[in-house]
Amino acid sequence: GGRGMYGKNVHLAVLKNHENKSGITIHFVNEHYDDGEIILQKSCVISPNETVNSLQKKIHSLEFKYFPKTIEKIVLQ
Repeated sequence: GGRGMYGKNVHLAVLKNHENKSGITIHFVNEHYDDGEIILQKSCVISPNETVNSLQKKIHSLEFKYFPKTIEKIVLQ
C-alpha cells in the first residue's frame, strides 16, 4: 500500500513481487495517508497464472461484497 498504490498500480506491484495473496483493507481516515484504524481486512489467493485484470476483478469482488456491509455496520452502531 501507500502513496500511488491504487488501481492497476497496486495489482501490478503485487504480481511483480510474486505474492501469493492480495486483498482489501477498510480503515478509518485520519490526517495521515493510509494510517487510520483498520476496520476490516479480507484477502484472496493469487493463482499462478494471475493477470493484472484477473486480480483486479478479484479485488473488486471483495470491495463490492464488504464495503457496503462495513459501512452499514459503522452507521448502525
